[in-house]
Amino acid sequence: MRDAAVVCRQLRCGEAVDALSDAHFGPGSGPIWMDGVDCSGSESTLKNCLSLELIKHNCNHSKDAGVICSGVRLVGGSRCSGRVEVLHGETWSTMCDADFDQQDAEVVCRELGCGLPVEVLGAAAFGRGEGQVWSEELQCRGNESQIHFCPSSSLKHNCSHVSDVGLVCEESVRLVGGGSRCAGRTEVLHRGQWGTVCAYGGNVIAGVVVCRQLDCGEPVSIDLAVGGSGPIWMSHVDCSGSESTLKHCGSLGWGKHGCNHNMDAEVICSGHRKSRLTDGFHPCSGRVEVLHGKSWVTVCDADFDQQDAEVVCRELGCGLPVEVLGAAAFGRGEGQVWSEELQCRGNESEISLCPTSSSLKHNCSHDSNIGLICSGHTQAQLMNSSDSCSGRVELQYLSEWGTVCDVSWDMRAASVLCGQLKCGSAVAVLGSDWFGEGSGQIWADVFDCQGNETHLSKCPISSWSRTACSHKQDAGVICSGSSLAFHEGRVRLSGGMECEGEVEVYFMQDWRRVLLDSWSESEASVVCRQLGCGSVFSFSSSSTSSPERSHMCVTGFNCSGSEAHLRNCSSAQAVNCSSREQLSITCLAHSSIRLVGSGGDCAGRLEVFHNGSWGTVSDDLWDIEEAQVVCRQLQCGVALSALVPAWFGPGTGPIWLNEVECEGNETSLWNCRFQLCGKDECGHKDDIGVVCSEFKEIRLTEGCQGNLEVFYNETWGNVCVNGMDEETASLICQELNCGRSGSLSQDKARVQSAPNWLDDLKCRKHDSTLWHCPSSPWGQNNCDNSDDVAHITCSGEKRRIALQNQLKCSFPNQRQCSNQLHLRLRGGNGICSGRLEVYHNTEWGSVCDNQWDIKDAQVVCRQLGCGPALSAGRSAVLGAGEGPIWLNRVKCRGTEIHLWDCPHSLKNHTDCSHSQDAGVTCTDLSVSSTVTSKVTTITITAGQTEKGAVIPPQTPISIYPVSLLVLGVLLFLALGLLFVLFYRNRVLMRVLSKRTQKTLPEAVYEEIDQRLLSKRKTQRGKYEVL
Repeated sequence: MRDAAVVCRQLRCGEAVDALSDAHFGPGSGPIWMDGVDCSGSESTLKNCLSLELIKHNCNHSKDAGVICSGVRLVGGSRCSGRVEVLHGETWSTMCDADFDQQDAEVVCRELGCGLPVEVLGAAAFGRGEGQVWSEELQCRGNESQIHFCPSSSLKHNCSHVSDVGLVCEESVRLVGGGSRCAGRTEVLHRGQWGTVCAYGGNVIAGVVVCRQLDCGEPVSIDLAVGGSGPIWMSHVDCSGSESTLKHCGSLGWGKHGCNHNMDAEVICSGHRKSRLTDGFHPCSGRVEVLHGKSWVTVCDADFDQQDAEVVCRELGCGLPVEVLGAAAFGRGEGQVWSEELQCRGNESEISLCPTSSSLKHNCSHDSNIGLICSGHTQAQLMNSSDSCSGRVELQYLSEWGTVCDVSWDMRAASVLCGQLKCGSAVAVLGSDWFGEGSGQIWADVFDCQGNETHLSKCPISSWSRTACSHKQDAGVICSGSSLAFHEGRVRLSGGMECEGEVEVYFMQDWRRVLLDSWSESEASVVCRQLGCGSVFSFSSSSTSSPERSHMCVTGFNCSGSEAHLRNCSSAQAVNCSSREQLSITCLAHSSIRLVGSGGDCAGRLEVFHNGSWGTVSDDLWDIEEAQVVCRQLQCGVALSALVPAWFGPGTGPIWLNEVECEGNETSLWNCRFQLCGKDECGHKDDIGVVCSEFKEIRLTEGCQGNLEVFYNETWGNVCVNGMDEETASLICQELNCGRSGSLSQDKARVQSAPNWLDDLKCRKHDSTLWHCPSSPWGQNNCDNSDDVAHITCSGEKRRIALQNQLKCSFPNQRQCSNQLHLRLRGGNGICSGRLEVYHNTEWGSVCDNQWDIKDAQVVCRQLGCGPALSAGRSAVLGAGEGPIWLNRVKCRGTEIHLWDCPHSLKNHTDCSHSQDAGVTCTDLSVSSTVTSKVTTITITAGQTEKGAVIPPQTPISIYPVSLLVLGVLLFLALGLLFVLFYRNRVLMRVLSKRTQKTLPEAVYEEIDQRLLSKRKTQRGKYEVL
C-alpha cells in the first residue's frame, strides 16, 4: 500500500485504495522495468523508491502490479470521516449537502476502503472547504465500487461552502472481543471482508497506528489475541508511525502469510473503557465501576448524569435507566475513584465513545460512589395476530424472550406498551384465548405504570407472584393502531372517567349503549377486567341515558364472570333502546386494599384506601366469608383463617371500616355491607388480619444453612434439588441475608410427611427474588423425601441488610414495602410536624426545599398516618438539620401513597445547604383522642408479663367520699356489663343468621412446624405462644 500511495500521489489521483498483483487488470506487454519496489510512502515519484536494478528481475507479465486510487477524499476528520471532496480533473471540489444521500455515502465509504456509512452531516459539519463546489449531483445506486461509476446530473440550485456535506464511515480497522472498541483482536477490512492481522514479524509501531486511527489514544499493550476466524489479511506488518491507517503500513501483501489464528494480534489502547454494575440485587443494578486501563475504578456521583446512565445501561444490554443513586447506595467501592468525568450525549452505544474531561472540581471519596438501576427489559413485541399492533405480549429481558402473566398486566401497562410500539393507546387487555399460548419463560414482573410513561422500562416494577402462572394465562393487548381495534365486543366508558361511566359496546359495526336488564355482577366483572380497571364496585341505571344519541342498544350478554373479554360471553342482540334503563358501571381502578406486616402480599393486617389515605378494618362481625372476599380481590387464593384482632400488630392512622358483612361470593370487599367507624368507636387493638393460601415464605432450617423449605397453603414443605444450581442457591442466600453465595447439596426431608412444594426450580441471572424463578407448578414433583431435598449452605457473610431493604423499599411503588416508613419529622410539636428527614444509606438526612410545596407535604402526611397537610415549610422554618441532604427537587402530584412514588433526586446534595431544609406541618389526629388518664403499661413477651405503673402523687382522702366513689364505680361496671351482654347477644344472632344461610367446607391441614400462625400478637412486635 505504501508503493500504491506513491503512485496515486504522483498521478494526483487522491488516496490509494488498493494495491493489486497478479495482473488484476490484465497482463501488460513490453519490458518489465521495476521489481522488488520498496517505498517508504513519502516519495513524490515511484522512481525515488528502492528497487532491483533495471532489467534485473525474475518476473513475467502475469505478475504485473495494479493500483486503485480514489477520486474522493474525506478532509477535516480522520481517514474515514470528514468533509467530502471529489477530484474533478486536477482540482478537489466540495459537494453540496442537498445533493448527497445514503446511496452516495455507501459508494464513497466503499471506495475509501472504509466500513459502512455511519452518518451523513450537512451544514459544513467538518468546516467550510475552499475552491469550487462541485457543479454536478451524484446519483449513485449504492452498489458501485467508485463514484466515477455513478451517473451524475447538473445541479438545480446554487450552493455555497456553508452547505458542504460531511460523512462519517466505519473505520477500516477494528478491535474485537476486548469489551470496548478500543481493545481486542485487530481486524482490517479488505475488499468488503473483515480479516485478522498476524502478530508474527510485526513491529510495535503498528499498535500506535491502530490506536490513532480509532481515536483511542496510545497503545497500552500488544499481545496475542483469542483466535479469530476468516482470512488473515496482513502479516509482518511494518509501520513507520506516520501512516493514517494500518493499510498503509508495509506487509507481505494482502492474504500472504505463514500464520494461523493462534497468532492473531491483540491491541489494548489507553482509551479502553467499559462499565459494570456490582453489588446490586440483580445484574442490571449496582455500583457503577469503569475499567480504566487494566484497573476497575468507581465513579463520583457529582460527575454522573442521566445521559451517562443511558449509555451504561445500553452498553450492558440492560434497557433504560430507572434510577440513579448517589452517596454509595450500593456500598463503598475499593481502589481508586476515577479522576475523569464522562460527558456522554446519551446516544452512544458504549462509554468508550463518550468524551471525558478531568474531574478536578470535586474531591471525591468512596462515600460518593454512584449507583444505577437499569430496567433489564430491552425490547417488546406483540405476537400471533394479524398485525404488529395487537397480539400476545412478549418481553425481552437481557437476551431472553418471555410472555407476561395476565394476572400481573393491566390497562395502564398495556397503554405504555402500545405507545412504545408506536401503536397508539391500548383498547383491550386480553388472555391467551385470543392470541394463543406462548412458549419459554413467563415473566412474573408487575409493571406499576401510571399510563403516561414513554417506555415500559420507565415503569416501576414489583413482584407479585400471585399464583403458579402457565401459558394459559399469557396476556394479550389490542392497541388503537390495530385493525382489531374495532372488533366486535370492544368496550368503552363514556363520561370522561377512566373506570367509571356509561357502558358502550362495539356491536354490529357501531357503538351501542347496554341495557341494564339481564345485567349482573358477572358481566360487570368482565367489563372491568377487559378495561384493566380491577374489580367491579357497582353498576346501576345511567342517569344520562340519551336514546336519541343511539336508537339501537345491546342486551343479552351472559357471562360466567371469569372471561377476559365480552366477546367470549354468549351472544348478545341489538334491540331498540326506547325508554329502557341503560347501564352505568363503576370499577375499582386501583388496588384499594392491601395486607401488610407479614413481608408478603397475601397475609397481613388488612388496610383499605379510602378518602385519600390508608386505614385499617375493625374485627366486629368479621368471619371467614369476609376473609374469602379479601383473598379473591387480591388474587391470593382462598382464605386460610379468619384471624383474631391485631395478629399482625396494630396499625396507625384512621380505622375506616367496621361491621363488614359479606356473603362470601363477592368480587370486592366494597361490594359487602359495612359501616364506617365513627369517632372514638374503634381502636387499633381490634385491627383485623388475613392469611390467604398464596402467602409464601422461605427458610433454611438451621439459619443460614439447612434444608430449603417453603411455606405455602398454611404448610411448610420441601423444595426438591432437581434442576437447581449454584446460582439459585446464591440468590436464596442473598434473599435471606446470608451472604452473596451458597453451595448446594441434597439431603433427606426434615419431616418425612411434609409435602414437596416445588421442583425443577432454577433461577436466572436477572431474577431478584425466588418467586421470579421458573419451577414446576405447586405440588407437582418427581423427587423422593429420603434424599432429593435441597440443602443449602450460605457463605454466612451477613452484610448490607439495611442497604438492601432500603433499596428495595425506596424503589418507586414497591408494594411489598408499603408498610415500612422511612420518613420522620423532627423539631416540631409532636410526630406530625417538623423538619422532614429521610432514612437512606443507613443514615438520616434532610430534604432540600427546591420545588417543595403543599402537594409534597400532603404525601408526607399521608405516609406518616397524620391528617391533612397544613403547611409546607421552606428555608428551615422548622429548624436546620445536620448531616447529609438526601432529597432534592421532589415534585409530587399530591395523590401518591409514598414520597418515593414522586419524582425526586436521591443523592448527597452538596449543592444545597441546611438553611434550605424542608419542613411539614400535618393535622395531628392523635391530639384529640389521646387518653391522658392511662397510668399502667403492660408488655407481654413469650409468657412474661411486665407492669410499669406510673403512680400519681398521693393525697389524703376521707372515707365517706371514697365510699361514694366505690359505689359509683360498681354501679358503672354493672351497667357496662349489661351493655356488653346485650351487644354480644346481638352479634351472636347475626353470626348464627349468616351461618344458617351458608356453610363452607372446612379444610384440614397438617401442621409441620410452629410458625407465625400459632402465635398471637398482643403488642406490636411481641407474641404469646398459644
